[in-house]
Amino acid sequence: MNPTRTNGRSSRTRRNGAPAFGSASGSTRGSRFGASSAPSRSGAPRRPGGQGRRPAPVQGEFALPKTITPALPAVEAFADLDMPKNLLAALTTQGVAVPFPIQGATLPNSLAGRDVLGRGRTGSGKTLAFGLALLARTAGQRAEPRQPLALVLVPTRELAQQVTDALTPYARAVKLRLATVVGGMPIGRQANALRSGVEVVVATPGRLKDLIDRGDCRLNQVGITVLDEADQMADMGFMPQVTALLNQVRPEGQRMLFSATLDRNVDLLVRRYLTDPVVHSVDPSQGAVTTMEHHVLHVQGADKQRLTTEIAARDGRVIMFLDTKHAVDRLTEDLLRSGVRAAALHGGKTQSQRTRTLAWFKAGHVTVLVATNVAARGIHVDQLDLVVNVDPPTDHKDYLHRGGRTARAGESGSVVTLVTPQQRRGMNRLMQDAGIVPETNQVRSGEAALIRITGAQAPSGIPVTITAPAPERSKRSTSSSRGRRGSASAARRAGARRPASPATAA
Repeated sequence: MNPTRTNGRSSRTRRNGAPAFGSASGSTRGSRFGASSAPSRSGAPRRPGGQGRRPAPVQGEFALPKTITPALPAVEAFADLDMPKNLLAALTTQGVAVPFPIQGATLPNSLAGRDVLGRGRTGSGKTLAFGLALLARTAGQRAEPRQPLALVLVPTRELAQQVTDALTPYARAVKLRLATVVGGMPIGRQANALRSGVEVVVATPGRLKDLIDRGDCRLNQVGITVLDEADQMADMGFMPQVTALLNQVRPEGQRMLFSATLDRNVDLLVRRYLTDPVVHSVDPSQGAVTTMEHHVLHVQGADKQRLTTEIAARDGRVIMFLDTKHAVDRLTEDLLRSGVRAAALHGGKTQSQRTRTLAWFKAGHVTVLVATNVAARGIHVDQLDLVVNVDPPTDHKDYLHRGGRTARAGESGSVVTLVTPQQRRGMNRLMQDAGIVPETNQVRSGEAALIRITGAQAPSGIPVTITAPAPERSKRSTSSSRGRRGSASAARRAGARRPASPATAA
Protein backbone atom coordinates (compact mmCIF):
# COMPACT_ATOMS: atom_id res chain seq x y z
CA MET A 1 0.00 0.00 0.00
CA ASN A 2 1.27 3.43 -0.90
CA PRO A 3 0.78 6.26 1.58
CA THR A 4 0.04 8.83 -1.14
CA ARG A 5 -3.40 10.25 -1.63
CA THR A 6 -5.97 8.03 -3.32
CA ASN A 7 -8.29 10.78 -4.50
CA GLY A 8 -6.10 11.67 -7.47
CA ARG A 9 -4.95 15.06 -6.16
CA SER A 10 -1.23 15.70 -6.42
CA SER A 11 -1.19 18.45 -3.83
CA ARG A 12 -3.26 19.52 -0.88
CA THR A 13 -5.36 22.67 -0.95
CA ARG A 14 -7.25 24.42 1.78
CA ARG A 15 -10.91 25.12 1.39
CA ASN A 16 -10.16 28.76 0.54
CA GLY A 17 -7.85 27.72 -2.28
CA ALA A 18 -4.60 28.57 -0.46
CA PRO A 19 -2.00 25.83 -0.03
CA ALA A 20 -2.89 23.60 2.89
CA PHE A 21 0.74 23.47 3.97
CA GLY A 22 1.42 27.21 3.96
CA SER A 23 3.62 28.63 6.67
CA ALA A 24 2.29 29.03 10.15
CA SER A 25 1.54 32.58 11.20
CA GLY A 26 4.79 34.36 11.90
CA SER A 27 7.02 31.70 10.33
CA THR A 28 8.38 30.98 6.90
CA ARG A 29 9.09 27.78 5.05
CA GLY A 30 12.69 28.91 4.71
CA SER A 31 13.10 28.76 8.49
CA ARG A 32 12.01 25.35 9.67
CA PHE A 33 11.51 26.41 13.22
CA GLY A 34 10.82 30.12 12.82
CA ALA A 35 8.78 31.97 15.37
CA SER A 36 5.08 31.26 15.30
CA SER A 37 2.42 32.83 17.43
CA ALA A 38 0.26 30.24 19.15
CA PRO A 39 -3.42 31.11 19.21
CA SER A 40 -4.94 32.34 22.42
CA ARG A 41 -6.47 29.72 24.65
CA SER A 42 -10.21 29.39 24.73
CA GLY A 43 -12.78 27.36 26.56
CA ALA A 44 -13.10 23.64 25.93
CA PRO A 45 -16.08 21.37 25.43
CA ARG A 46 -18.34 20.35 28.21
CA ARG A 47 -17.88 16.67 28.57
CA PRO A 48 -20.16 13.90 29.82
CA GLY A 49 -19.79 12.44 33.25
CA GLY A 50 -20.76 9.12 34.72
CA GLN A 51 -23.24 8.63 37.51
CA GLY A 52 -25.70 11.52 37.75
CA ARG A 53 -24.79 12.91 34.33
CA ARG A 54 -26.87 15.34 32.37
CA PRO A 55 -26.40 16.50 28.78
CA ALA A 56 -24.38 19.69 28.77
CA PRO A 57 -23.89 22.24 26.05
CA VAL A 58 -20.53 22.41 24.37
CA GLN A 59 -18.57 25.54 25.25
CA GLY A 60 -15.58 26.85 23.32
CA GLU A 61 -15.52 23.97 20.86
CA PHE A 62 -15.15 24.79 17.19
CA ALA A 63 -17.61 23.64 14.57
CA LEU A 64 -16.48 20.29 13.22
CA PRO A 65 -15.66 20.38 9.50
CA LYS A 66 -18.18 18.83 7.16
CA THR A 67 -16.90 15.98 5.04
CA ILE A 68 -17.24 16.70 1.32
CA THR A 69 -16.46 13.20 0.08
CA PRO A 70 -18.80 10.62 1.66
CA ALA A 71 -17.12 8.44 4.24
CA LEU A 72 -16.85 4.69 3.80
CA PRO A 73 -19.18 2.77 6.12
CA ALA A 74 -17.97 1.48 9.46
CA VAL A 75 -17.02 -2.17 9.87
CA GLU A 76 -17.79 -4.55 12.70
CA ALA A 77 -14.83 -6.90 12.26
CA PHE A 78 -11.14 -6.40 11.53
CA ALA A 79 -11.39 -9.11 8.87
CA ASP A 80 -13.57 -6.76 6.83
CA LEU A 81 -10.66 -4.31 6.49
CA ASP A 82 -8.09 -4.16 3.72
CA MET A 83 -5.09 -4.95 5.91
CA PRO A 84 -2.09 -7.28 5.48
CA LYS A 85 -2.71 -10.83 6.65
CA ASN A 86 0.20 -10.61 9.08
CA LEU A 87 -1.41 -7.61 10.74
CA LEU A 88 -4.74 -9.40 11.09
CA ALA A 89 -2.92 -12.41 12.54
CA ALA A 90 -1.15 -10.15 15.06
CA LEU A 91 -4.50 -8.78 16.22
CA THR A 92 -5.66 -12.32 16.93
CA THR A 93 -2.42 -13.12 18.74
CA GLN A 94 -2.81 -10.01 20.91
CA GLY A 95 -6.39 -10.99 21.76
CA VAL A 96 -7.93 -8.01 19.95
CA ALA A 97 -11.16 -9.41 18.56
CA VAL A 98 -13.68 -6.66 17.83
CA PRO A 99 -12.96 -3.04 16.78
CA PHE A 100 -13.89 -0.28 19.16
CA PRO A 101 -16.34 2.22 17.63
CA ILE A 102 -13.66 4.76 16.77
CA GLN A 103 -11.61 2.02 15.08
CA GLY A 104 -14.50 0.57 13.12
CA ALA A 105 -15.55 4.03 11.93
CA THR A 106 -12.18 5.49 10.94
CA LEU A 107 -10.10 2.54 9.73
CA PRO A 108 -11.94 1.92 6.43
CA ASN A 109 -11.28 5.56 5.51
CA SER A 110 -7.74 5.92 6.86
CA LEU A 111 -6.73 2.69 5.10
CA ALA A 112 -8.00 4.29 1.88
CA GLY A 113 -5.73 7.29 2.44
CA ARG A 114 -8.29 9.77 3.76
CA ASP A 115 -7.43 12.36 6.37
CA VAL A 116 -9.14 11.68 9.69
CA LEU A 117 -10.29 13.88 12.56
CA GLY A 118 -11.16 11.72 15.54
CA ARG A 119 -12.47 12.80 18.90
CA GLY A 120 -12.84 10.21 21.59
CA ARG A 121 -12.24 9.97 25.30
CA THR A 122 -9.05 8.45 26.65
CA GLY A 123 -9.20 4.66 26.60
CA SER A 124 -11.53 4.59 23.59
CA GLY A 125 -9.08 2.82 21.27
CA LYS A 126 -7.53 5.77 19.46
CA THR A 127 -4.01 4.30 19.35
CA LEU A 128 -4.97 1.32 17.21
CA ALA A 129 -7.40 3.49 15.25
CA PHE A 130 -4.49 5.41 13.76
CA GLY A 131 -1.75 2.84 14.37
CA LEU A 132 -3.18 0.00 12.31
CA ALA A 133 -3.79 2.28 9.32
CA LEU A 134 -0.31 3.76 9.59
CA LEU A 135 1.36 0.35 9.74
CA ALA A 136 -0.80 -1.21 7.03
CA ARG A 137 -0.10 1.61 4.58
CA THR A 138 3.63 1.63 5.35
CA ALA A 139 4.08 -2.16 5.20
CA GLY A 140 6.38 -3.35 2.44
CA GLN A 141 8.38 -0.11 2.28
CA ARG A 142 11.91 0.47 3.51
CA ALA A 143 13.14 3.79 4.86
CA GLU A 144 16.45 5.35 3.94
CA PRO A 145 18.77 6.38 6.80
CA ARG A 146 17.52 9.52 8.59
CA GLN A 147 14.32 9.58 6.52
CA PRO A 148 11.35 7.94 8.28
CA LEU A 149 8.15 7.25 6.36
CA ALA A 150 5.58 7.78 9.12
CA LEU A 151 5.42 10.05 12.16
CA VAL A 152 3.33 10.05 15.34
CA LEU A 153 3.58 13.27 17.37
CA VAL A 154 2.52 13.11 21.04
CA PRO A 155 2.78 15.64 23.90
CA THR A 156 4.48 13.57 26.64
CA ARG A 157 7.14 10.93 27.14
CA GLU A 158 4.67 8.61 28.86
CA LEU A 159 2.23 8.77 25.96
CA ALA A 160 5.08 8.19 23.50
CA GLN A 161 6.07 5.06 25.39
CA GLN A 162 2.48 3.85 25.57
CA VAL A 163 2.00 4.33 21.83
CA THR A 164 5.30 2.54 21.17
CA ASP A 165 4.36 -0.37 23.42
CA ALA A 166 0.94 -0.66 21.79
CA LEU A 167 2.26 -0.63 18.21
CA THR A 168 5.45 -2.68 18.59
CA PRO A 169 3.93 -6.16 18.17
CA TYR A 170 2.05 -5.04 15.06
CA ALA A 171 5.10 -3.30 13.60
CA ARG A 172 7.09 -6.49 14.05
CA ALA A 173 4.37 -8.47 12.31
CA VAL A 174 4.81 -6.42 9.13
CA LYS A 175 8.59 -6.04 9.56
CA LEU A 176 8.62 -2.29 10.18
CA ARG A 177 11.23 -0.61 12.34
CA LEU A 178 9.97 1.78 15.01
CA ALA A 179 11.87 4.35 17.08
CA THR A 180 10.80 6.42 20.08
CA VAL A 181 12.19 9.96 20.21
CA VAL A 182 11.61 11.76 23.53
CA GLY A 183 13.42 14.04 25.92
CA GLY A 184 14.91 12.81 29.17
CA MET A 185 16.69 9.93 27.42
CA PRO A 186 20.13 9.76 25.76
CA ILE A 187 19.87 11.61 22.46
CA GLY A 188 22.79 9.67 20.99
CA ARG A 189 20.94 6.37 21.08
CA GLN A 190 17.92 7.92 19.39
CA ALA A 191 20.15 9.56 16.77
CA ASN A 192 21.80 6.20 16.05
CA ALA A 193 18.40 4.57 15.48
CA LEU A 194 17.39 7.29 13.02
CA ARG A 195 20.71 7.15 11.20
CA SER A 196 20.32 3.39 10.84
CA GLY A 197 16.90 3.87 9.28
CA VAL A 198 13.43 3.40 10.76
CA GLU A 199 10.06 3.47 9.05
CA VAL A 200 8.00 4.81 11.97
CA VAL A 201 8.93 7.48 14.53
CA VAL A 202 6.92 8.18 17.69
CA ALA A 203 8.11 11.51 19.02
CA THR A 204 7.58 14.48 21.28
CA PRO A 205 8.00 17.75 19.36
CA GLY A 206 10.96 19.17 21.27
CA ARG A 207 13.27 16.17 20.97
CA LEU A 208 12.37 15.63 17.31
CA LYS A 209 13.25 19.26 16.60
CA ASP A 210 16.62 18.75 18.31
CA LEU A 211 17.40 15.72 16.17
CA ILE A 212 16.41 17.54 12.99
CA ASP A 213 18.61 20.48 13.95
CA ARG A 214 21.51 18.04 14.43
CA GLY A 215 20.96 16.60 10.96
CA ASP A 216 19.98 13.18 12.30
CA CYS A 217 16.46 13.24 10.85
CA ARG A 218 14.59 14.66 7.87
CA LEU A 219 10.83 14.59 7.41
CA ASN A 220 10.67 15.05 3.63
CA GLN A 221 9.74 11.38 3.11
CA VAL A 222 7.05 11.23 5.81
CA GLY A 223 3.84 10.29 4.00
CA ILE A 224 1.64 9.60 7.04
CA THR A 225 1.51 11.95 10.03
CA VAL A 226 -0.52 11.48 13.20
CA LEU A 227 -1.16 14.07 15.91
CA ASP A 228 -2.26 12.28 19.08
CA GLU A 229 -3.71 14.30 21.98
CA ALA A 230 -3.47 17.44 19.88
CA ASP A 231 -5.28 19.53 22.49
CA GLN A 232 -2.63 18.87 25.10
CA MET A 233 0.15 19.76 22.68
CA ALA A 234 -1.59 23.10 22.19
CA ASP A 235 -2.10 23.58 25.92
CA MET A 236 1.58 22.83 26.60
CA GLY A 237 2.73 25.50 24.14
CA PHE A 238 3.97 23.10 21.46
CA MET A 239 1.94 24.68 18.66
CA PRO A 240 4.86 26.55 17.01
CA GLN A 241 6.98 23.38 17.00
CA VAL A 242 4.12 21.22 15.77
CA THR A 243 3.28 23.50 12.87
CA ALA A 244 6.96 23.81 11.95
CA LEU A 245 7.26 20.01 11.88
CA LEU A 246 4.09 19.63 9.83
CA ASN A 247 5.48 22.08 7.29
CA GLN A 248 8.32 19.65 6.62
CA VAL A 249 6.41 16.44 5.86
CA ARG A 250 5.24 15.53 2.36
CA PRO A 251 2.52 18.02 1.42
CA GLU A 252 0.48 15.40 -0.44
CA GLY A 253 0.65 12.95 2.46
CA GLN A 254 -2.03 11.69 4.78
CA ARG A 255 -2.72 13.22 8.16
CA MET A 256 -4.74 11.99 11.11
CA LEU A 257 -5.56 14.08 14.18
CA PHE A 258 -6.93 12.44 17.32
CA SER A 259 -7.85 14.23 20.51
CA ALA A 260 -10.00 13.78 23.58
CA THR A 261 -11.18 17.39 23.40
CA LEU A 262 -11.33 19.82 20.49
CA ASP A 263 -11.05 23.55 21.11
CA ARG A 264 -10.00 26.44 18.95
CA ASN A 265 -6.31 25.74 19.43
CA VAL A 266 -6.86 22.42 17.67
CA ASP A 267 -9.03 24.15 15.06
CA LEU A 268 -5.91 25.88 13.77
CA LEU A 269 -4.35 22.51 12.97
CA VAL A 270 -7.53 21.11 11.47
CA ARG A 271 -8.09 24.05 9.11
CA ARG A 272 -4.48 24.29 8.05
CA TYR A 273 -3.40 20.68 7.74
CA LEU A 274 -6.39 18.39 7.14
CA THR A 275 -8.05 18.10 3.74
CA ASP A 276 -11.66 16.91 3.53
CA PRO A 277 -11.22 14.79 6.67
CA VAL A 278 -13.48 11.98 7.73
CA VAL A 279 -14.82 13.08 11.12
CA HIS A 280 -15.60 10.70 13.94
CA SER A 281 -16.71 12.43 17.11
CA VAL A 282 -18.49 11.25 20.23
CA ASP A 283 -21.21 13.81 20.89
CA PRO A 284 -20.44 15.32 24.30
CA SER A 285 -24.13 15.29 25.18
CA GLN A 286 -24.42 11.55 24.72
CA GLY A 287 -22.16 10.47 27.58
CA ALA A 288 -19.77 7.80 26.36
CA VAL A 289 -18.37 6.85 29.75
CA THR A 290 -21.28 5.00 31.27
CA THR A 291 -18.97 2.88 33.44
CA MET A 292 -17.42 5.80 35.34
CA GLU A 293 -18.75 7.26 38.59
CA HIS A 294 -17.86 10.74 39.84
CA HIS A 295 -17.76 11.59 43.54
CA VAL A 296 -16.99 14.85 45.30
CA LEU A 297 -16.16 14.32 48.97
CA HIS A 298 -16.39 17.38 51.20
CA VAL A 299 -13.69 17.02 53.85
CA GLN A 300 -12.26 19.13 56.66
CA GLY A 301 -8.67 20.25 56.23
CA ALA A 302 -7.59 18.80 59.58
CA ASP A 303 -8.96 15.37 58.61
CA LYS A 304 -7.76 15.31 55.00
CA GLN A 305 -4.37 13.66 55.60
CA ARG A 306 -5.77 10.77 57.63
CA LEU A 307 -8.66 10.30 55.21
CA THR A 308 -6.27 10.24 52.22
CA THR A 309 -4.13 7.59 53.92
CA GLU A 310 -7.17 5.39 54.56
CA ILE A 311 -8.16 5.59 50.90
CA ALA A 312 -4.60 4.74 49.86
CA ALA A 313 -4.64 1.68 52.15
CA ARG A 314 -7.58 0.14 50.27
CA ASP A 315 -7.31 -3.13 48.42
CA GLY A 316 -6.40 -2.63 44.76
CA ARG A 317 -4.48 0.00 42.84
CA VAL A 318 -5.18 3.71 42.94
CA ILE A 319 -3.70 6.84 41.36
CA MET A 320 -3.66 9.95 43.54
CA PHE A 321 -3.16 13.34 41.90
CA LEU A 322 -1.67 16.42 43.54
CA ASP A 323 -0.69 19.80 42.15
CA THR A 324 3.06 19.95 42.83
CA LYS A 325 5.99 17.57 42.86
CA HIS A 326 6.84 18.60 46.44
CA ALA A 327 3.33 17.71 47.60
CA VAL A 328 3.64 14.38 45.75
CA ASP A 329 6.92 13.57 47.51
CA ARG A 330 5.53 14.51 50.93
CA LEU A 331 2.42 12.37 50.55
CA THR A 332 4.44 9.44 49.23
CA GLU A 333 6.73 9.57 52.27
CA ASP A 334 3.73 9.77 54.62
CA LEU A 335 2.08 6.78 52.97
CA LEU A 336 5.25 4.69 53.14
CA ARG A 337 5.55 5.46 56.88
CA SER A 338 1.92 4.36 57.29
CA GLY A 339 2.54 1.01 55.61
CA VAL A 340 1.17 1.80 52.13
CA ARG A 341 3.22 0.68 49.12
CA ALA A 342 3.35 4.03 47.32
CA ALA A 343 5.64 5.58 44.73
CA ALA A 344 5.95 9.11 43.33
CA LEU A 345 5.74 10.16 39.69
CA HIS A 346 6.42 13.73 38.56
CA GLY A 347 8.51 15.82 36.22
CA GLY A 348 11.38 16.01 38.70
CA LYS A 349 12.11 12.32 38.23
CA THR A 350 14.43 11.08 35.52
CA GLN A 351 12.84 9.20 32.65
CA SER A 352 14.35 5.92 33.82
CA GLN A 353 12.87 6.48 37.29
CA ARG A 354 9.47 7.28 35.79
CA THR A 355 9.57 4.22 33.57
CA ARG A 356 10.56 1.96 36.47
CA THR A 357 7.85 3.38 38.75
CA LEU A 358 5.16 2.81 36.14
CA ALA A 359 6.38 -0.75 35.57
CA TRP A 360 6.19 -1.47 39.30
CA PHE A 361 2.71 0.03 39.50
CA LYS A 362 1.43 -1.98 36.54
CA ALA A 363 2.94 -5.16 38.00
CA GLY A 364 1.36 -4.54 41.41
CA HIS A 365 4.68 -4.13 43.24
CA VAL A 366 3.45 -0.63 44.07
CA THR A 367 -0.27 -0.22 44.80
CA VAL A 368 -0.53 3.59 44.99
CA LEU A 369 0.85 5.91 42.35
CA VAL A 370 1.12 9.48 43.70
CA ALA A 371 1.48 11.83 40.77
CA THR A 372 1.23 15.28 39.27
CA ASN A 373 -0.51 15.87 35.96
CA VAL A 374 2.42 14.18 34.22
CA ALA A 375 0.41 10.99 34.76
CA ALA A 376 -2.89 12.44 33.58
CA ARG A 377 -2.38 11.22 30.00
CA GLY A 378 -0.51 8.45 28.32
CA ILE A 379 -0.83 5.88 31.11
CA HIS A 380 -2.91 2.76 30.73
CA VAL A 381 -3.18 0.30 33.63
CA ASP A 382 -5.57 -2.62 33.51
CA GLN A 383 -7.99 -3.01 36.42
CA LEU A 384 -7.43 0.47 37.82
CA ASP A 385 -10.80 1.28 39.33
CA LEU A 386 -10.08 4.40 41.40
CA VAL A 387 -8.56 7.81 40.71
CA VAL A 388 -8.36 10.29 43.59
CA ASN A 389 -7.88 14.03 43.16
CA VAL A 390 -6.26 14.82 46.50
CA ASP A 391 -5.79 18.32 45.11
CA PRO A 392 -8.72 19.26 42.83
CA PRO A 393 -7.54 20.25 39.35
CA THR A 394 -7.94 23.87 38.30
CA ASP A 395 -9.01 23.07 34.74
CA HIS A 396 -11.91 20.85 33.71
CA LYS A 397 -9.83 19.26 30.94
CA ASP A 398 -7.27 18.19 33.54
CA TYR A 399 -10.12 16.64 35.51
CA LEU A 400 -11.31 14.69 32.50
CA HIS A 401 -7.87 13.41 31.65
CA ARG A 402 -6.99 12.49 35.21
CA GLY A 403 -10.24 10.57 35.44
CA GLY A 404 -9.53 8.95 32.08
CA ARG A 405 -6.94 6.70 33.75
CA THR A 406 -9.83 4.57 34.99
CA ALA A 407 -12.93 3.12 33.27
CA ARG A 408 -10.87 2.44 30.16
CA ALA A 409 -11.90 0.08 27.37
CA GLY A 410 -15.26 -0.72 28.94
CA GLU A 411 -14.00 -1.32 32.49
CA SER A 412 -15.70 0.35 35.43
CA GLY A 413 -14.12 2.92 37.70
CA SER A 414 -14.61 5.87 40.00
CA VAL A 415 -13.12 9.34 40.23
CA VAL A 416 -13.06 10.82 43.73
CA THR A 417 -12.19 14.45 44.43
CA LEU A 418 -11.42 15.67 47.95
CA VAL A 419 -12.71 19.19 48.47
CA THR A 420 -12.17 21.44 51.48
CA PRO A 421 -14.69 24.20 52.32
CA GLN A 422 -12.56 26.84 50.60
CA GLN A 423 -12.49 24.81 47.36
CA ARG A 424 -16.20 24.08 47.00
CA ARG A 425 -17.16 27.03 44.83
CA GLY A 426 -14.32 26.44 42.39
CA MET A 427 -15.14 22.73 42.22
CA ASN A 428 -18.77 23.46 41.42
CA ARG A 429 -17.70 25.64 38.47
CA LEU A 430 -15.26 23.00 37.25
CA MET A 431 -17.92 20.29 37.26
CA GLN A 432 -20.31 22.55 35.36
CA ASP A 433 -17.62 23.18 32.73
CA ALA A 434 -17.02 19.44 32.46
CA GLY A 435 -20.74 18.73 32.12
CA ILE A 436 -20.74 16.41 35.14
CA VAL A 437 -23.12 16.18 38.07
CA PRO A 438 -21.23 14.14 40.69
CA GLU A 439 -22.49 12.36 43.76
CA THR A 440 -21.56 14.63 46.67
CA ASN A 441 -21.02 13.53 50.27
CA GLN A 442 -19.69 15.04 53.48
CA VAL A 443 -17.29 12.48 54.92
CA ARG A 444 -14.78 11.97 57.71
CA SER A 445 -12.07 9.39 58.14
CA GLY A 446 -13.34 5.97 59.18
CA GLU A 447 -16.96 6.69 58.22
CA ALA A 448 -19.14 4.17 56.41
CA ALA A 449 -19.78 6.51 53.47
CA LEU A 450 -16.04 6.85 52.85
CA ILE A 451 -15.60 3.07 52.98
CA ARG A 452 -18.56 2.50 50.63
CA ILE A 453 -17.33 4.95 48.01
CA THR A 454 -13.59 4.30 48.09
CA GLY A 455 -12.96 1.01 49.89
CA ALA A 456 -10.94 2.91 52.50
CA GLN A 457 -9.48 1.02 55.43
CA ALA A 458 -7.05 1.60 58.27
CA PRO A 459 -3.39 1.31 57.21
CA SER A 460 -1.11 -1.22 58.87
CA GLY A 461 1.10 1.44 60.43
CA ILE A 462 4.19 -0.65 59.70
CA PRO A 463 6.60 1.44 57.58
CA VAL A 464 7.58 -0.04 54.22
CA THR A 465 10.47 0.57 51.86
CA ILE A 466 10.01 0.08 48.14
CA THR A 467 12.91 -1.81 46.61
CA ALA A 468 13.33 -3.59 43.29
CA PRO A 469 11.39 -6.86 43.07
CA ALA A 470 13.45 -9.98 43.75
CA PRO A 471 13.78 -11.11 40.09
CA GLU A 472 14.96 -7.63 39.09
CA ARG A 473 17.52 -7.50 41.92
CA SER A 474 18.67 -11.02 41.11
CA LYS A 475 19.11 -10.18 37.43
CA ARG A 476 20.97 -6.99 38.26
CA SER A 477 23.26 -8.63 40.81
CA THR A 478 23.97 -11.51 38.42
CA SER A 479 24.86 -9.03 35.71
CA SER A 480 27.08 -7.09 38.10
CA SER A 481 28.85 -10.22 39.34
CA ARG A 482 29.38 -11.35 35.77
CA GLY A 483 30.82 -7.92 35.01
CA ARG A 484 33.17 -8.16 37.99
CA ARG A 485 34.21 -11.69 37.09
CA GLY A 486 34.72 -10.63 33.49
CA SER A 487 36.79 -7.64 34.50
CA ALA A 488 38.91 -9.76 36.82
CA SER A 489 39.44 -12.39 34.14
CA ALA A 490 40.38 -9.71 31.62
CA ALA A 491 42.84 -8.22 34.10
CA ARG A 492 44.43 -11.62 34.71
CA ARG A 493 44.71 -12.23 30.98
CA ALA A 494 46.20 -8.78 30.47
CA GLY A 495 48.64 -9.34 33.31
CA ALA A 496 49.77 -12.62 31.79
CA ARG A 497 50.44 -10.94 28.46
CA ARG A 498 52.15 -7.76 29.70
CA PRO A 499 55.37 -7.55 31.70
CA ALA A 500 54.94 -6.02 35.11
CA SER A 501 55.72 -2.36 35.50
CA PRO A 502 58.36 -1.37 38.07
CA ALA A 503 55.63 -0.14 40.40
CA THR A 504 53.81 -3.46 40.16
CA ALA A 505 56.99 -5.47 40.65
CA ALA A 506 57.82 -3.52 43.74
